[in-house]
Order: sequence, then C-alpha cells, then structure tokens
Amino acid sequence: MLYALPKFKVNATLVPGLWVMSISAGWFRARGIRWLAIGNHVRITGLWANGNHLGLYDIFFATSIFNKVSFYNTTMAIFKIIVLLLSLFCFCQAQLSPTFYDQSCPNALSTIRSSIRTAISRERRMAASLIRLHFHDCFVNGCDASVMLVATPTMESERDSVANFQSARGFEVIDQAKSAVESVCPGVVSCADIIAVAARDASEYVGGPRYAVKVGRRDSTTTFRAIADSGDLPSFRASLDDLSDLFLRKGLNTRDLVALSGAHTLGQATCVTFKERLYDNSSDIDAGFSSTRKRRCPVNGGDTNLAPLDQVTPNSFDNNYYRNLMQKKGLLASDQVLFGSGASTDSIVSEYSRNPSRFASDYAAAMIKMGDIQTLTGSAGQIRRICTAVN
Repeated sequence: MLYALPKFKVNATLVPGLWVMSISAGWFRARGIRWLAIGNHVRITGLWANGNHLGLYDIFFATSIFNKVSFYNTTMAIFKIIVLLLSLFCFCQAQLSPTFYDQSCPNALSTIRSSIRTAISRERRMAASLIRLHFHDCFVNGCDASVMLVATPTMESERDSVANFQSARGFEVIDQAKSAVESVCPGVVSCADIIAVAARDASEYVGGPRYAVKVGRRDSTTTFRAIADSGDLPSFRASLDDLSDLFLRKGLNTRDLVALSGAHTLGQATCVTFKERLYDNSSDIDAGFSSTRKRRCPVNGGDTNLAPLDQVTPNSFDNNYYRNLMQKKGLLASDQVLFGSGASTDSIVSEYSRNPSRFASDYAAAMIKMGDIQTLTGSAGQIRRICTAVN
C-alpha cells in the first residue's frame, strides 16, 4: 500500500559553506546540525563553515508519494535537509552581485577604479600589494576589511600579525579610494568591497584579466589578530600539503591554489623570505638563478633587501611565473613546491605555462570564488565611515 506524506514547514537558521557528502545522521550531528520533527513541522538549526547568517525561513515542500515510510524516518529528514541547504546556498550567494550599487551608488566602481589606477601609475609595485591585501583580508575570517582596522587599547590589529607586520601594503590606497567614494555616496560602499574591487582593478591595470566583482559585502566591527597568527595566512616555507589543506579549509580547490599563486608574477619579496632557499643546497633551485639572487641576499645581513618574484617581467601580469617554476626559478619555497618531484600540481603549472588564456580565466574565477569567503551581508557588520576604525 502507498501512503502520501503531507506538506510540512521547515524553519531554518542555516548558512551555506558546508558540502553535504553523506546522508548519515551521525555525520550531521557531528557538524552541529539538528532537526526536530513534531507532527508535520520540522525545525532545523545549525552553523555553517563560512559563518554567515541568513535568519529564519519558512520553506514548504510539495507533497510526494513514497512507499510506506514514516515522516520521522531519518533518511527522509536528511534528504529534506539537503534540499534546504542547496536552496539556501543559492539564496545567500545571490546577495552579492556585480550590480549591487547600480541604484544606490552608480559611480562607485568607476570612482574606485580611477583612484586605484592613479596609485599604481605612481608606484607599479602597488598592483601586487593590493592583490595581496585582498588575499590577506579574505583568508582571515573572511572578506570583511578587518585587515584595515588599526589597533586600539582594546583591540589588536591584523596589521601587526606575523604575516602582515611591515609586509602588507596598500592601506593608504584603500583609504584614499574610500574617501573618494564617500564624497560621491556617503555611507553606502563598504571597505571590504573597495578592497575586492581594488584587487581586480590592480591586476587589470598591469595586464591581468578584467572580471565582474560581486559586491554587497559589509565591514567587520572587530579584528582577528589571533586567527591571522594561527596559520590562516600561508608561510613562505609552506609545503604543498600545507597549502592545499589551507585552501581547502577556505573552500578553494587545488586549481584555485595554483591559479591564485600566479599573482606572484607580480611584486617583490624580502631577502629573509627566500634566504634559506638560496643557501640550503637544495636540488629544486636553478644554480644560475640562485647565484644571481645571492647578490642581493647575502648569507649574513640584507634581510630587508627586496627582489622581484618574477625576474623577467616583474611588473606585468602574465604567465611567466609558471615558466619560472618549471625551470626551478621560483623565488619562494612555497612557490616552487607547486612544480617538481611529481607534485600533484605539476600538470596545472604546465598547462598555465603553455596557455595564458586558461590561466587568466582560472585566475579570475578563483578571485571571484575567494571573494565569497565568509562575507558579511544584510544587517551583519556595518558600512564604516573610514576604513581604519569602526563607526
């Protein structure tokens, strides 16, 4: 005999960011997801990996015909949860959009673009610095401009973390862009969005791809110095496994890792970050390349001396970074691990070295994906009046 299940209501406080890989009840319980069936009413609660908050929703499912099965059957309950999660995932992602400011501040993106291009025309290196600033913002508790906040008596700053101290740059350029936007549309455009748009405009200015940046982020009201120092920003000594695990935790796959690393076609590094690589007699570095770099990075002293990450085209966004890796000319150890000794990423590096268009398109896609990490939207966070302090 067949039975019809009635319509039922689902109340949910859930946020996208978690991939459902199993319909095991224990799997859900282990991740903090709970559901309670009462009559024809199901309440589901849980937290997602990216920490966003959508609020409370009522969702009605159409009736279905199943073989004799109880509404309380765990498998059916989990099936409904999966449907709900996928629905909410689509809903949340739609909150960020390239057209978010079309009505509220139609000149926002052009104003940011003009400010960024002016800054890079004065200092070409700034392009790399702005891309890196976006990366360091997003990887520490999400793309929320927390990296911009300066320390106060009650709050430590991410700027002072090991990975950022006297290393992260471009803060004043973001401040200038924010000031320009505030003069056009006060209190509308977030610092988090300005950082994201600046990274796109920076790469494009020096030859990189132009892609549609999704906007609509809001700014955090605090910093996350402890997280910045806990390994959420990659070390120049990181192994491939370290990098892969870190990117995976941020929702980024191996191809994203290799594509985003290609931003090291731009910029410079201090001697202290690659000195070990030059002098440890490793077999994964070209002898001539090592000899040349030692001139600016002696075994004793010179730790703050700068060297271009890409010696051939240091100020152009191109695919020469990958050619360097294949020739054992990656400046940082964390770059060279992407190629050699049968690394799992060898084939991607090789592909990008041959196909600059594929690199450009994958880089753009990965930047958009990174820009979605733990964003604050809706009523979460705030729109800061100035980027260096909370309102």
